[in-house]
Amino acid sequence: MEARPVGEPPAAVTGVSIDTRTLQPGELFFAIKGDARDGHDFVAAALEKGAGAAVVAEDRAAGFAGAGALFAVPDVLAAMQRLGLAARARTDARIAAVTGSVGKTGTKEALRTVLATQGATHASAASYNNHWGVPLTLARMPQATRYGVFEIGMNHAGEIEPLVAMVRPHVALITTVEPVHLENLGSIEAIADAKAEIFTGLGAGGTAVINRDNPHYERLRRHAEASPAGRIVSFGEHPDADVRLTRAILKPDMTIVEATLFGEPVTYRIGSPGKHAAMNSLGVLGVVEALGGDLALAAIAMADVTPPSGRGEQIRLPAPGGDIALYDESYNANPASVRAALGVLGQAPVGLRGRRIAVLGDMLELGPEAPELHAGLASAVEENGVDLVFAAGPLMKHLWQALPMEKRGAYAANSAELAPLVAGALRAGDVVTVKGSNGSRTGLVVAALKSRFATNAA
Repeated sequence: MEARPVGEPPAAVTGVSIDTRTLQPGELFFAIKGDARDGHDFVAAALEKGAGAAVVAEDRAAGFAGAGALFAVPDVLAAMQRLGLAARARTDARIAAVTGSVGKTGTKEALRTVLATQGATHASAASYNNHWGVPLTLARMPQATRYGVFEIGMNHAGEIEPLVAMVRPHVALITTVEPVHLENLGSIEAIADAKAEIFTGLGAGGTAVINRDNPHYERLRRHAEASPAGRIVSFGEHPDADVRLTRAILKPDMTIVEATLFGEPVTYRIGSPGKHAAMNSLGVLGVVEALGGDLALAAIAMADVTPPSGRGEQIRLPAPGGDIALYDESYNANPASVRAALGVLGQAPVGLRGRRIAVLGDMLELGPEAPELHAGLASAVEENGVDLVFAAGPLMKHLWQALPMEKRGAYAANSAELAPLVAGALRAGDVVTVKGSNGSRTGLVVAALKSRFATNAA
């Protein structure tokens, strides 16, 4: 693919960007066309902000004449993919790719944290795990990178394979397979097959890391055996797991893990609460070993692993008479992750007169089983001693109706309507978890609580 320079080319390019809000001077701005916005609408702003040059579609280039340095290409996304492939080819970094129904971003961030103590580490920003996020992350990877960590996402079958073909990882991890994207894939077996596409990108002798406790382990293992992988590492509580959990001590703000790593006993602390954090940490250590890293140093560094924003971040809200503890899980949700969040809530200590409160929005893309999967969360509410549930959305109404009257806080059609009801009900000593699929916009509840109780603190 030829890039036609328009105007005086930049002397140097300092990075790659697709977002004028975060663009830094000297970066190359790619005018990517997304589902909601077209990057060409922001080319002038990017150049005014100091972009070294903008990469634009050939048929749009004339519209930016005189605005600054441009590179005109037939296809902007394809051009960024080519740049990403060039960046991947020039580095000797050891590369890991991570996918799974639950825990991708947290696991990727944990790998970033522990590997950074052992060498220059480059990892996906936020959840940049799709057809533009993966090549963008590749294009940004410095040549001197020692470890690269790439999150790979999907909503449909066939989406992971081309992404992992660009990344070409040495190690590929599947955190778990759960009923997510059932609407698009039809069955959990199809989800497992789609996730297993990650193994196709491994080079000869690469390592597949798989959750040994997952019901679909054997299916995933067969996919790994049919791939170029030369080795399979398993993790979990299963007695045959290579990285095996023997005990998890759950604390409100951390988890202490006792495990055996390839037969060697080890104890370490994670700066995240919940058994799911312990399980994900096992996968992290399996990846570190497969990359040739130091397991002892990685176990020590686990203490610095904390939940990413919107995925279990703990926030203290000042209220009259004391604090409210808020667990922000608003970024995404599915049945497995909601149950994990309720498990953390059940372990959290409450203050005097405090209550355990769950604020839940619809879990999306679950297909025909969605009503049943929502209603089925009632057992997790009961098992974890949740006192009140606030629910938003037509799907979460099925849970609301399955709950006993004494556990019903309030129901609303959407998160915006629910937010003031939650804010008005909270009091000092309460512990509250807010969780829902991103499309359910439960982040509005978090924002409303921060605003309401910041005012009380003033």
